Amino acid sequence: MTIAGIVIDKTGPVPGAVVRLQATDRFGQTDAHGEFRLSLEGLSPGQVDLTGWAEGYFCAGPVQAMPGDREVVIELQAHSGQDNPEYAWLPSFYRAGAGEDQGCAACHSGNSAGIDLLLPADEWQQDAHSQTASNPRFLTMYYGTNLAGEQSPPTRYAYSRDYGTFPLPPDPDQPYFGPGYKLDFPGTAGNCGACHLPAAAANDAYGVDPEGVSGVEAEGVPCDFCHKLWSVELDPQVGLPYPNMPGVLSMSFRRPFEGHQFFAGPLDDVAPGEDTFSELQTESSFCAACHYGVFWDTVIYNSFGEWLESPYSDPSTGRTCQDCHMPHTGASQFALTSAGGLQRDPASIFSHRMLGSSDPEFLRQGLSFHADANREGENLSVQVELVSDNTGHKYPTDSPLRQLILVVDVRDAQGVALDLIDGPTIPAWAGIGDPEQGFYAGMPGSGFALILREKWTGISPSGAYWNPTEVVEDTRLEPFETDRTEYTFDGTGHEGPTVNVRLYYRRAFITLMKQKVWTDQDLLLYERTINLPD
Repeated sequence: MTIAGIVIDKTGPVPGAVVRLQATDRFGQTDAHGEFRLSLEGLSPGQVDLTGWAEGYFCAGPVQAMPGDREVVIELQAHSGQDNPEYAWLPSFYRAGAGEDQGCAACHSGNSAGIDLLLPADEWQQDAHSQTASNPRFLTMYYGTNLAGEQSPPTRYAYSRDYGTFPLPPDPDQPYFGPGYKLDFPGTAGNCGACHLPAAAANDAYGVDPEGVSGVEAEGVPCDFCHKLWSVELDPQVGLPYPNMPGVLSMSFRRPFEGHQFFAGPLDDVAPGEDTFSELQTESSFCAACHYGVFWDTVIYNSFGEWLESPYSDPSTGRTCQDCHMPHTGASQFALTSAGGLQRDPASIFSHRMLGSSDPEFLRQGLSFHADANREGENLSVQVELVSDNTGHKYPTDSPLRQLILVVDVRDAQGVALDLIDGPTIPAWAGIGDPEQGFYAGMPGSGFALILREKWTGISPSGAYWNPTEVVEDTRLEPFETDRTEYTFDGTGHEGPTVNVRLYYRRAFITLMKQKVWTDQDLLLYERTINLPD
């Protein structure tokens, strides 16, 4: 049994339009005359709902039809090809009594409706993108303060006849609470807002100071912002954003004019309403503008570029950012039933939690870990293998503050640490001090991080990449890279030795964390304890 008809707009037939049995994977396309024929074979008899969509148009429908109908007409409405900078962003949260401006949560939140149903707006609230404007690490780095609000002294400068004015390291005799963009560039707002406060920065990428932002624009990356994003400009020569165009500077939008709305999403059958399909929403390039950043000719943020260089970017065998960070959860609807939400194939619903660096289980899934140990005469040998076998970019990625620390600790029955005879030790950037307090430098093990040095002050490792920096080393794991290390310990005279191998994910260098009084705990990703015979 089939249904046939035509898709038109106000001028006539529309060729190449998608006609879909709404909320299913059953679809067809119109021919050069705008006509379609859709098979209903295998479906239960009865009325069906059809939608239509073509590039440049809103999704249309649903049009009700019966099997055997031959004159079904679906009329498309073209959407604007222009952006309205005067548009006021919709809030992500529910706003009672606001009519059409009541907020995304009004239709896309189970919590707002008082029901046990996790919908996209609920997931977004658990996502780091909803907190980019209020993230304490971002704010304290921006203003040069610690969590208590204490601010480091203004940057000191010296003068050279050859180079002019240049910054000096902090005065060791003065209280210091870590670096800050506003300490180095007090007269400018910078382009931090281009990614951290994009709704505010969309019209003023270099003029957004977090303290001056409120309302929807302080929601981090609001729902409405992403669903108005229409294109991301990439350099056709390399497939990356242009170095001087981070965040909103590489984005174009379709903000509607008064009396209209516009939402772009990954489905071509969201109707009725002023919604349209955007292939960009299904592509990694959607993420590119904020996950590739160059400062003073040094690439700092590069998870998109790393993905692009890896096998994961192969369209036939790889995976997109969305595949890993917005996985299917089994949810079968993305809007409340009372707001027109339909039951759909769970494979068409993507999580809006945006799994990332705050989720230990997600981090574990990106790596394989294996540790073993054995006796070799009086000595002990420990072998550790890390494989980045499920990550489409370097591990860790993006913020140069992030790191992996592998700790290999061997002690006898009395708790005495065995001496390391041969094998790598953890670098100084992991912190010199008491290992019980997380200062692991010098212990047997390895570190994986991007280490920057400020060119003028020599500070390293540095997270103040708004200043000119250079890469000292990059020991992070590449996609599919295997890292094998072996350690030999002197077991002479030691009874009942126990080997403990731990892999930590750390959000920032420990010295900086102490300066800023950040409370983020190391995430223990893997641990293995091996008891060896005497």
